Amino acid sequence: MTHLDYLEEAIVRLSQRIEEQLRPFAAALTPLDAIPGVNQRTIEGIVAEIGVDMSPFPSDRHVSSWTGICPRHHESAGKRLSGTPRKGNRWLRSTLTEAALAAIRVKDSRLAARYRRIMRHRGHKKAVVAVAHTILVIVYHMLKDQVPYHEVGAAYLDQRDREQATRRAVKQLERLGHRVFLEPDA
Repeated sequence: MTHLDYLEEAIVRLSQRIEEQLRPFAAALTPLDAIPGVNQRTIEGIVAEIGVDMSPFPSDRHVSSWTGICPRHHESAGKRLSGTPRKGNRWLRSTLTEAALAAIRVKDSRLAARYRRIMRHRGHKKAVVAVAHTILVIVYHMLKDQVPYHEVGAAYLDQRDREQATRRAVKQLERLGHRVFLEPDA
């Protein structure tokens, strides 16, 4: 019990020191807490690895590549092969993966909808990496442009790709044994 108390005190002391170090950046970091799945520890991990100044990264693709959480394109003889993520900053990648696992449990969020959409075809792990990539892109733009996070909701992707969503729903109904006839609504 004594050792447990000692460890808890050490955690409190370190948390206070981290908070002191981040105090000058509080105005830029507070809006990041609005992203689903991102909490104070996640923000601390992101700032520890990439900082709050996004000028070293010309675009979100550069920071994604540096982190090693970007989609990989592997093609040979016109055939697309498995694109395993590249090596990068493992501390930031694990922090973003934890945030993604938390974000996919938030109901009616764009990130959870993205996870469900990718998971259907590619599996759990690839979908989690895709959500982690999306979180990193959101953080990059929030820090670079100083804009707040705006949750667009789970239906955003379906509304954006309305025709694709319609075709997907029709195919699903046909697989279930229904015949579907569509008429445009007036």
